Amino acid sequence: MIKRKAEKALRDLAGQFKAVAIIGPRQSGKTTLSRFVFAGKPYVSLENPDTRRFAFEDPRGFLTQFPDGAVLDEVQRQPELFSYLQQILDESPIPGKFIITGSNNFLLQANISQSLAGRIAYLVLLPFSAFELSLPGDQNLRELMFKGFYPPLFDQPVQPVDWYANYVRTYVERDVRQLKNITDLNTFERFLKLCAGRTGQLLNMSALAIETGVDNKTITSWISVLESSFIVYRLQPHHRNFNKRVVKMAKLYFYDTGLACSLLGIQNAAQLQFHPLHGSLFENFVIGELVKSRFNGALGNNLYFWRDNVGHEIDVIIDHGTRLYPIEIKSGQTVTQEYFRNLAFWQSITGETPATVVYAGATRQQRSNGVEVIPWQELDSMSEILLRNNETT
Repeated sequence: MIKRKAEKALRDLAGQFKAVAIIGPRQSGKTTLSRFVFAGKPYVSLENPDTRRFAFEDPRGFLTQFPDGAVLDEVQRQPELFSYLQQILDESPIPGKFIITGSNNFLLQANISQSLAGRIAYLVLLPFSAFELSLPGDQNLRELMFKGFYPPLFDQPVQPVDWYANYVRTYVERDVRQLKNITDLNTFERFLKLCAGRTGQLLNMSALAIETGVDNKTITSWISVLESSFIVYRLQPHHRNFNKRVVKMAKLYFYDTGLACSLLGIQNAAQLQFHPLHGSLFENFVIGELVKSRFNGALGNNLYFWRDNVGHEIDVIIDHGTRLYPIEIKSGQTVTQEYFRNLAFWQSITGETPATVVYAGATRQQRSNGVEVIPWQELDSMSEILLRNNETT
């Protein structure tokens, strides 16, 4: 088993709350992590039809099988259990009694908010970060971006092209239909591919609706479905305007670059080098690693971007509450003066100096203008520093 960075946060939460919900996309390792950390607890999957039938017909009897708690996998498949869990947790002083997992955030949170609010902690588990794998310095960046980070790709002899094709098919057939009665699967799959083509771009719902061939309301609904299933996320613009007119539209990213590559029709890592979205996919990769560093520590997402109406833009703003930390992301391997142009503008309007450029090269630099240039291989150490700064702010 590849050690997950979220393990420490999971153990800490289980020592404080009576239950912990591990949420994340399908095949992100939720079951493996929960069974490893809580090896002494019984494991039950609600994906099993017989188990699900028992839980539906006699939820109280089902739960009394586990006087010391259990790991309940894909529990959103049987929402009637949540009301009975509430009583059990209220009557028990034991922390970490039940560990529940789910790949459908919308259904899971809807049931938790009704029955278990205040009794349960959340941990979002995404696919591997690049730094949970062995020695990122020895790995080819384009290979990583193309392959993606879902655990089955690292313990099964399967090609990414084949695995992602089946993942999308399974996702559409199962998860999407649980949330929305989507009858035209071809249209929805075209929508998925159009979203991949907008990776790192402002999300214009109207334009997406026109290209997909559906109305704006449907696009809004489908985006919510993708977000609830941890396929895509929207990076929100930061609200500080510094007396400038700023963009208020979110940017669209995928949680996994491998899935985005698959939807774009990229067949191998070599094609990434000259692909028109290579820069956007590298940006997606870096932002994804920052998101994972937050979630692995059971922390909320504090990432934004900033853009004014004349084109000045900061790729990532990390909001520490009392200060904003800007990061520029560049897919080139040679540092040029252009890398610092937007950061210089940011420093001029905010009066704040520290900033970072993350790029695809291999040399770390400390510039006299207060900007640190770091290669992608050292992104993990930078995120660790940012998290530590956040804790002491």
